[in-house]
Amino acid sequence: MHPVETQRAAQTNATGFVRAGLALAAWAEKWFPDPVVFALSAVVAVFVLGICVGESPTQLAISGGKSFWALMTFTMQMVMVIIGGYVVASTRVVSRAIHTLARVPKTPRGAIAWVAFFSMATAFVSWGMSLIFSGLLVRQVARRMPGMDYRAAGAAAYLGIGTTAAMGLTSSAGMLMATKSSLPSALYSISGLIPLTQTIFLWQSLATVLAMVVAGVLVAYLSAPSAEHAKTVDQYNLALDDDTLPEIETRSKRPGEYLERSPLLTILVAAIVIFYLIDEFRTSPRGPLAALDLNTYNLIFLTLGLLLHWRPRNFMRAVTECIPATAGVVIQFPLCAMILGMITGTGLSAKAANLFVSVSSHQTFAVLIAAYSAVLGMFIPSAGSKWIVEAPYVLQAAIAHQVHLGWVVQIYNAAEGLPNLINPFWMLPLIGILRLRARDLVGYGMLQLSVLVPVVFLLCWLFSQQLLFIAPVK
Repeated sequence: MHPVETQRAAQTNATGFVRAGLALAAWAEKWFPDPVVFALSAVVAVFVLGICVGESPTQLAISGGKSFWALMTFTMQMVMVIIGGYVVASTRVVSRAIHTLARVPKTPRGAIAWVAFFSMATAFVSWGMSLIFSGLLVRQVARRMPGMDYRAAGAAAYLGIGTTAAMGLTSSAGMLMATKSSLPSALYSISGLIPLTQTIFLWQSLATVLAMVVAGVLVAYLSAPSAEHAKTVDQYNLALDDDTLPEIETRSKRPGEYLERSPLLTILVAAIVIFYLIDEFRTSPRGPLAALDLNTYNLIFLTLGLLLHWRPRNFMRAVTECIPATAGVVIQFPLCAMILGMITGTGLSAKAANLFVSVSSHQTFAVLIAAYSAVLGMFIPSAGSKWIVEAPYVLQAAIAHQVHLGWVVQIYNAAEGLPNLINPFWMLPLIGILRLRARDLVGYGMLQLSVLVPVVFLLCWLFSQQLLFIAPVK
């Protein structure tokens, strides 16, 4: 039978979520573009929008150009999130753990659900770690599980980026609002610092995370194709090598190599950093959780990776292997900074704030911001840089409507992450590991998106009515 006829027959025989997943996967493989298209489109869209609402084209261009380098500190912090996650995930200790985890599922459908759960659980801790861990887990499971749909498993590995990542410990917006050194002065003057106790550690936020995990795992399980309908790793003609990193020869052949292969410097440097971290958490005036900002979190992961790799040469090899996965962040964040400049450097920010105040109320604000953040997330997939663009007028409107500012950050986090399920911006490290294309995963992401949007929006609205407004602390 012709491959197209075979696919049509599979979709006819399948039911419900399975049929929807197969249809969306086929559509995405044909029509979905490259990630950089979204960032470039957003720059053009904001420029055109500014002209349409009366802003000067010259001022828009100048403001955008001046801001091109405005997010370099934050860009580097995001790069270090990816590197920190990779250097931990690529250690032999973690590799052995992934082999063990790959033996847990017993059926192809159970394997995809297991990957989905693992992706969301690890993404809450570190989205950079989750991408690497989950990708390596899919590779291991694919070796052991004939009949598993490789596309659905890859999409399940990406699920954490669109759900729990933005709500967890590497939340770009949450960490940014809690880190004064990274917070633009114009934004600080509006909201002050918002500690993590008022964002990611709210019980309402944790309840939303739990709902996301339950819904995501259920959709992954119900939409997993049976073996006869699946597109397996063998059909992609991929030969997946073992992911265990080989040991480097520890005996130095030349005196200059001794310190590269010796754990001496690793131990000394790690001891110094650990001493600093203990003091940082102990002396934090707002409590230990307030000390867990983006800089501290990256330092913890890099130190852990250094210790687990044990020798400097092993550590640097892992860093070198990871650098290509950061390319999307390095080039696309400055484009997002241009958008920030065009909005804050002209009258667009004030006009947007006035618009949000005029069209919303305390009761409708949460749903409006959730919808707006989700739509904007399709064009600016970076949560941190997009929050800097969106935050000035969103927080001003939230203050006007007396909405809990920490929960506004989490509304943003919960909603803006959802488009990541179909936006390939953050897929780059994962698809490199899986040796797939972004369009191979997007179809199943669309299915997840259709289920998660109503769940998340409902919870955003419900908890916004419960939480009391707290005046900004500066």
